[in-house]
Amino acid sequence: MNITTELVKQLIKEQFPQWKELDIRPVAKSGHDNRTFHLGDTMAVRLPSGRDYAAQSAKEIQWLPYLQEHLDYPISKPVTAGKPTNYYPFPWSVNLWLEGNTLLEEDSLDKEQFAQDLSNALKKLQSIDCSKGPQGGLHNFYRGCDLKIYHKETVNAICQLSDILPASELSKIWDRCISSIYQDHAVWVHGDIAPGNILLQNHHFYGLIDFGVMGTGDPACDYAMAWTYFDKQSRKIFLDGLKEDMIDRAKGWALWKALITYRDENPVSRENAHFTISEILLEETQN
Repeated sequence: MNITTELVKQLIKEQFPQWKELDIRPVAKSGHDNRTFHLGDTMAVRLPSGRDYAAQSAKEIQWLPYLQEHLDYPISKPVTAGKPTNYYPFPWSVNLWLEGNTLLEEDSLDKEQFAQDLSNALKKLQSIDCSKGPQGGLHNFYRGCDLKIYHKETVNAICQLSDILPASELSKIWDRCISSIYQDHAVWVHGDIAPGNILLQNHHFYGLIDFGVMGTGDPACDYAMAWTYFDKQSRKIFLDGLKEDMIDRAKGWALWKALITYRDENPVSRENAHFTISEILLEETQN
């Protein structure tokens, strides 16, 4: 769906006229699931880009205030909910704008300290009572669920890439990654721990944004960044204390996403996929 500045201006004018004079402009690096626009200097408008992501706004509005009460670092904070219209058919939201650079914009970072800080941040999220939270499922593309849900898709991707990637080796890695089932209690899962959703201030971890695919269940998916961003030493710090089966499942999440985007039309997605596959294969040869 084509979501433009003019569309956002119309939504604000009709539903929140008290803000109609505020400057509205696209965020420099918006996401895939949602499009984000500045609303003045202190707020942001967040609009699902399609029907598959329409449930995210209501979920964030319901649960993010609860999570923030229990966290000592800032996360996305909803201000109000917008209603669907005949020209924009999905629920949308207005959120406070959190100052900071995303990890995508960071060019000076102590990666090992950052790995420790991010690991600590995830543990704090996982420590919050999630007994009434939304279980992972279709609404969040099965984050927190058994990775086997993507077995067929992954096997097909390996077959399609067998002309340029070591299919046999990748198949063995994948089979190991999906060989265990999470047996511990469910915890909160962010679902999309990636550079674009991590904020920094003064070159240090500051907060998390974009909880659209949050849920509860197995947190393995939140550790996939070990192979999509970190190097060998910082990866070790990020994963320190996790059980081997958790690490394998986390690697599986990274491997699945990399395989299905290895020939993506988006050059950034394609580059990220190539990096991830290279890191996974290199690590396997060193173990």
